[in-house]
Amino acid sequence: MLLVCRFSVAAGEASRFTSRAHRALDLLGSATGFLDGRVGRSVDEPESWILTVRFASIDAYRRALSPFEVREHVIPLLSEADTDAPSTYETLLSTENGSTTRHESLLAD
Repeated sequence: MLLVCRFSVAAGEASRFTSRAHRALDLLGSATGFLDGRVGRSVDEPESWILTVRFASIDAYRRALSPFEVREHVIPLLSEADTDAPSTYETLLSTENGSTTRHESLLAD
């Protein structure tokens, strides 16, 4: 499961945003089923930021959102994400060590 959140961050708020995102990644990263997470900024539009997090399953993601500290620190950050695009995606193809694997969709076609 892939979570993609886009943020608009004013230049003067970049340091505060990265601190909050760092805390969010630390908290989510300690959850069972967490695979990896990243925060990045657009090189073309420096006020555009993205946070991506991967979990082994949707259930693992939902369980990761349960602890109090996550609800206190992560949920408020995620609530500030731009909502003009979907944010949660299922992984259908992945590549590791030169080998691509197809994953079964959770959605009924």
